[in-house]
Amino acid sequence: MTRVAAVDCGTNSIRLLVADADPATGELTDLDRRMTIVRLGQDVDRTGRLAPEALERTFAACREYAEVVKAHGAERLRFVATSASRDAENRDDFVRGVLDILGVEPEVISGDQEAEFSFTGATKELTGRADLDKPYLVVDIGGGSTEFVVGDDHVRAARSVDVGCVRMTERHLVRDGAVTDPPTAEQVAAMRADIEAALDLAGRTVPLGEARTLVGLAGSVTTVSAIAQELPEYDSAAIHHSRVSRDRVREITDWLLASTHAERAAVPSMHPGRVDVIAAGSLVLLAIMERTGAEEVVVSEHDILDGIAWSIA
Repeated sequence: MTRVAAVDCGTNSIRLLVADADPATGELTDLDRRMTIVRLGQDVDRTGRLAPEALERTFAACREYAEVVKAHGAERLRFVATSASRDAENRDDFVRGVLDILGVEPEVISGDQEAEFSFTGATKELTGRADLDKPYLVVDIGGGSTEFVVGDDHVRAARSVDVGCVRMTERHLVRDGAVTDPPTAEQVAAMRADIEAALDLAGRTVPLGEARTLVGLAGSVTTVSAIAQELPEYDSAAIHHSRVSRDRVREITDWLLASTHAERAAVPSMHPGRVDVIAAGSLVLLAIMERTGAEEVVVSEHDILDGIAWSIA
């Protein structure tokens, strides 16, 4: 057993996993898994810089995580940063802050590396499942980007495109500094056009139509599953490996795009930090399912974070 700590810092959230890894059995035993919405990517698409308040929210989470890592006595720690910090002019401020707090330098990985970690984390425990056909298409819908990975036991093709729930919301659904509540048909059409163009781009590298099983990762997908199941609260065990049909995803997306902030916030399984961006994330998922012809999505709570943990185990 090796006790490892993995941090995944994305555009919308930062997450920590402390786990005991057993490479012999391929099992990760969670000791602590937590997520904080920090919206690091706030306004990056517009300004090209990480906002001071976004950096401070992220550093506050890092200070909390440093205490957790120390308490569990993790032997190794890896910190991976994704889309927002790749794009920012002032990412050196981010790197210095994380190094001071956690003692490791954040690795601003490429989209292809991000895809590799996501695939490993999502599929390692699916090996041997007779009810899930290969190849898998793993889609990780983040805040700033979405990763597409096709593979069997190993990655065959991967592509990251700049379409995510925060980026699409800020680009298309914000007017006069606030999210349109609900968005207009024109706003939704413009967002859909952006998503379709990104799917065209992804399809040049990744054979989207060859996949037999669609596996969906990250908060937009898990929240759609929670809504589909009408859970009284967010329940990771109920969400992990749940399946949601394309028709149900379409129903949920239509409702989210027609709902108000208050209506979305009233959903008991909805994290407050996702209320304004979930409609865009759900639309990305629906567009992927329609493009690939997937009748359902298998939802995984294990994703890039687990892949990062395995990389240092």
